[in-house]
Amino acid sequence: MIVTVPKRAAFGIAAALSVVCMATQAHADDASPWQQDTHSAVRLLAGSRSGAVLLGGIAFQLQDGWKTYWRTPGDSGVPPRFDFSRSDNVEAVTVMWPAPRQFDDGAGGTSLGYKHQVVLPLRIVAKNPDKPVTLRAEINYAVCEKLCVPVEAKAELAFASVASTVDAALSEALNAVPKPANIGDPNPLTIRDVKRDGKTNVLVDVSAPETRDLSLFVEGPTPDWALPVPKLVEHSPPGVKRFAFELDGPFFHAQEVLGKFQDG
Repeated sequence: MIVTVPKRAAFGIAAALSVVCMATQAHADDASPWQQDTHSAVRLLAGSRSGAVLLGGIAFQLQDGWKTYWRTPGDSGVPPRFDFSRSDNVEAVTVMWPAPRQFDDGAGGTSLGYKHQVVLPLRIVAKNPDKPVTLRAEINYAVCEKLCVPVEAKAELAFASVASTVDAALSEALNAVPKPANIGDPNPLTIRDVKRDGKTNVLVDVSAPETRDLSLFVEGPTPDWALPVPKLVEHSPPGVKRFAFELDGPFFHAQEVLGKFQDG
């Protein structure tokens, strides 16, 4: 279960910037060439083309022991940033995020992100479905072991395949993206209740199968919020697993703070 959390200020970044050159020509293949850094690589994926809405992806590969971050990195870290403004015949691009994992950030906190490899699905809306689409992406992200290394990469890819060879990989990535859910939905895995505990604490009760490990992440109403990763309460009420986190600063109604619920 994921209730999605805005980032804290990015912590100090060590090591030199690694700049990756983009391919000089657009490619009509289903994937752009890997843009390689010392510890990672990134490329674009193009799904089968049909109509004005296309499915694509940004694929990351990471060396063993290295990680990159979710859209809200937790107690420390740097979220990826993407710029698609130089694309051809593209009206809008929406980045979708598979559920992250929790990592010890080495400073007593918890960071959220990915290891080994991950594909971020892209929902791409063409301006004109009858004309060619070329996606151009400027990708800024960080890879971290004990220290973080910022990476800048550029890639481009033409969407031309009627039947893409990466459709299965994109479908698998989509299945890992948390789905919206409402409080109390009659599902085996759902958020049962969100409530205050005093002036600054929030309690979240989650119904889930006993054998299932749970992680709970929260996001505020705007990206400016920085909320901690909720902790599992040791003695939860019967039938639920209770998580708790503390709000610093002005307290909003819990349903406003946890305005977006996601079932993962």
